[in-house]
Amino acid sequence: MILHTVFQNFWDNILNTSLPEFIAVVFGLLSVWYARKEKILVYPTGIISVVIYVYICFNVKLYADAGINLFYFVMSVYGWYRWAKKKDLPVLKITTCNKKDWFVVIGMFILSMIVIIILLKIFKKDDIEYWSTKVPYIDTFTTSVFIVGMWLMALKKIKNWIAWIIGDVISIPLFAYKGLAFTGFQFTAFLVLAIMGYISWRKKLKEGKS
Repeated sequence: MILHTVFQNFWDNILNTSLPEFIAVVFGLLSVWYARKEKILVYPTGIISVVIYVYICFNVKLYADAGINLFYFVMSVYGWYRWAKKKDLPVLKITTCNKKDWFVVIGMFILSMIVIIILLKIFKKDDIEYWSTKVPYIDTFTTSVFIVGMWLMALKKIKNWIAWIIGDVISIPLFAYKGLAFTGFQFTAFLVLAIMGYISWRKKLKEGKS
């Protein structure tokens, strides 16, 4: 009975999915698919998705999510530039993280957590219902993980997939809880693609084919 109720609620949310959310999901899935294939089309498709999600998240007052998608837009432009072939410069290859990369990752993660919490405290300080749950803190954690993942992907660091996997696992129930079931489904697909992407990139790294 409980399983039936959960499925029914999920299906009702799917039927009520807006056209913008549907389009954003489709382009988001395309973006991760191209990332798995190490194709530069990951960025133009991703940009379309994140711009739509900025609009969606702002409308439903998910300000942290709107903020992360704005960051995705900036990092997508940066990643597009880094992945693009340039004259007299070597092609960007898949690599592992060195000590300097890990230092930046940890610093970026901690700084992101602090900044996001401060911004939420400023813009949603009077929303008692919002702060009565653990959603703000879970949302902040996943946002910070995705920020790190986006930066690592722009540099073609294989550990970007680990960040995406962690964030996707947490985001699946989070977005379902927020009533964005189709987006929750998207993150389920993201999780599968992220695992496949990690396996694919690891194979390329070992074979030196990137």
